[in-house]
Amino acid sequence: YMLILKWFISAGAILLSGYLIPGVKVANLWSALILVLILGFLNATIKPLLVLLTLPINILTLGLFTLVINALVVLLASSIVKGFEVGGFLNALLFSLVLVIIQAAFELLFKK
Repeated sequence: YMLILKWFISAGAILLSGYLIPGVKVANLWSALILVLILGFLNATIKPLLVLLTLPINILTLGLFTLVINALVVLLASSIVKGFEVGGFLNALLFSLVLVIIQAAFELLFKK
């Protein structure tokens, strides 16, 4: 039950982020639901490898390079998911930041 609720909350956060950021287009709810699954898979598999490979630069930037990795993961997801388009690196970076903020707000809202 909670897993499905989190899935829909994340999809809602993606739809809201797509609405707020001009360079990001999310076609519909199904695209957002699929994107949640793809981002989850990429964050569980590829992202840790990228963080490990870029560890020296990540240490030098005090972890801020992780934002670049997040943007790259979003760009990769946009090439996989039909109905999800990102207009470039900066839009992907902004999308990942807004998505994290919205998801945190939803978590606080639904935790009570």
